[in-house]
Amino acid sequence: MGKRQHSLALLLILSACSFAAGPKEIKPGWNLFSKQQDVELGREAAAQVERQMQVVHDPQIENFVQRIGKKLVATGMAGDYPYSFKVVNDPSINAFALPGGPTYIHTGLLKAAENEDQVAAVMAHELSHVALRHGTHQASKANLIQLPAMLAGAVIGNGSMLGQLAQLGIGLGANSVLLKFSRDAESEADILGSRMMAKAGYNPIEMARFFEKLEAQGGKGGPQFLSDHPNPGNRSKAIQQEIQYMPAQKYTAADNSELRAIQSRLGSLPAPSRSNPRAGAVGEGDPKPSGRLREYRNSAYTVQYPDNWEAFGDNQSAMVTIAPRSGLIQDSRGGVGIGYGVMISFATPHANGRNLGQDTSDLISQLAQSNPALQTGGKQQRARVGSDNGLVTTLYNQSPMGGREIDMLVTVERPEGLFYMIFIGPESEFRQLQPVYEQMLRSVRFGS
Repeated sequence: MGKRQHSLALLLILSACSFAAGPKEIKPGWNLFSKQQDVELGREAAAQVERQMQVVHDPQIENFVQRIGKKLVATGMAGDYPYSFKVVNDPSINAFALPGGPTYIHTGLLKAAENEDQVAAVMAHELSHVALRHGTHQASKANLIQLPAMLAGAVIGNGSMLGQLAQLGIGLGANSVLLKFSRDAESEADILGSRMMAKAGYNPIEMARFFEKLEAQGGKGGPQFLSDHPNPGNRSKAIQQEIQYMPAQKYTAADNSELRAIQSRLGSLPAPSRSNPRAGAVGEGDPKPSGRLREYRNSAYTVQYPDNWEAFGDNQSAMVTIAPRSGLIQDSRGGVGIGYGVMISFATPHANGRNLGQDTSDLISQLAQSNPALQTGGKQQRARVGSDNGLVTTLYNQSPMGGREIDMLVTVERPEGLFYMIFIGPESEFRQLQPVYEQMLRSVRFGS
């Protein structure tokens, strides 16, 4: 083979290698929700957000973020959702976008940005979560059995998507389902976001620089953005590698005089007020259980519960949340937490066979992944559940009603898997709740 042929062959090999390592295809994952349901869910959640967070009504500040948002949407990479862009008066360095397009930028993030490109970087990242439907994708995976019935209207809530989700008992880490994404989702949002901002004329290297800046401020008091958006690993390096696949272009340095003016105006805003932690209650009334019990039954078990509480779930499945409507709390982002109530379900048994202690430990680890504040109390004791031996583990978590809560976890090995009940209540009131919870536990009877 001649020298020229060798060169041509080498060129072809290098080209093939370059093509094989080319830009990653990013597309939405499997989803039980329709795109219109994403929009409906986002619209309802946005109304909840704006009742509990202070939206900044300042034309100059509003126009700034809306101009950036419109440039990003105009790239055609954010999907055809009805996006909106608002600033909320919150000093934390953060931003979030709800399914279907409502996007919120914290005042703390605008203050922390060094230039307009960095604001665009975070907004492009958030729009990517919407376009890739990460929130409802995760909700679909987490609630595979119950969601089809809910979405078909079989489980009727208060007439809203949020109400129906509340009826499924999406609590204990609901935020992690809809708005706290996996590292894979974060990586995808970084990639699509960097492409989107580059196409809009913003320098994508500023995404890498801004994330480096946030990571440098890490630790317990680090930026909220990093808590809600976990680092997928080598984040800055991955963004820089993605930039290599983009068409070469010169980015015009933004005139940051407008951002400086915005930051100056932010300094004159009043301090944000704190909303009533019960303001997001799904229903009204006293959440404390009555002394009268009624029965919930499905094919796997029966259990008695207070007659002023409700059983949320499909009795054709083995998962149910029993709670008062006023014990279900919608937070500022539309998530639903359980302040009072009981969650009942089955977990997959340990791969090496039944082992109550190990299976319980595995379940606690799974719960902790979506509940960073979850802590074990170091107290475990044996108990009888029906005719079976069970294990009681005391856990602690942050209550959606404010302060700390106790989560009393009861686990039992059953042929269907690890049966578990989580009895939930504010720590300050748990002693008063405990007699009713113990009555419920004694009432459990398993099917044959």
